[in-house]
Amino acid sequence: MNDFLLKHKVWFSIGVIWLFHISAIIGISLGNVNWFIEKTPINLGICFFLFLLVYPINNYKKFGALLLFFSGGMFAEWLGVNHQILFGEYTYGRNFGPKLDGVPYLIGTYWALLTFITASIMDYTTLSSSIKIISAAGLMVLLDFFMEKSAPVFDFWHFEGGLPTLENYWTWFLVGIIFQIILKAFKIKGDKIFSLNLYLAQLCFFLFFFLKS
Repeated sequence: MNDFLLKHKVWFSIGVIWLFHISAIIGISLGNVNWFIEKTPINLGICFFLFLLVYPINNYKKFGALLLFFSGGMFAEWLGVNHQILFGEYTYGRNFGPKLDGVPYLIGTYWALLTFITASIMDYTTLSSSIKIISAAGLMVLLDFFMEKSAPVFDFWHFEGGLPTLENYWTWFLVGIIFQIILKAFKIKGDKIFSLNLYLAQLCFFLFFFLKS
């Protein structure tokens, strides 16, 4: 009975995630850019809530890792926004939600979320731990790459001079590797099919607008 309920909880959550992302693609394509993009914090907030429920984050070790990645992501972004260290020169716009000293709380949440789900995706493979770590960090960078083209259009963030330099991607990759090493050391695992669908929904959304622009 518990397995039955768990299975349906996972697929219901996956359905909600795809519904939100596909609706946003259609709505934005039809010209309702502002209405949908202004709802980004709500969309990511719901995705994060479902992640907490389904992954699940259900013990002190997982919660501690989540808090560590959130704090680490916020600190790295704070260095970037306020001191132009790590990622280059950039600022956050208004559509990524409330900020702490120029850094949206959602970006810290996003760092944590991506760390967990990309690690789970690589758990589909039988690769060595070191290759899984590198590949999971690569998946994080891949998503960021496709996000960068839409980010200024959607007023998520803006780089000085337009698009980011290689510094941004190398930093994402190195920070991602550090986070993945920590996650592997904690021996944390979560729901793989939920993680894969959440990642693919995000990737499809940003890939669509990357190819369209």
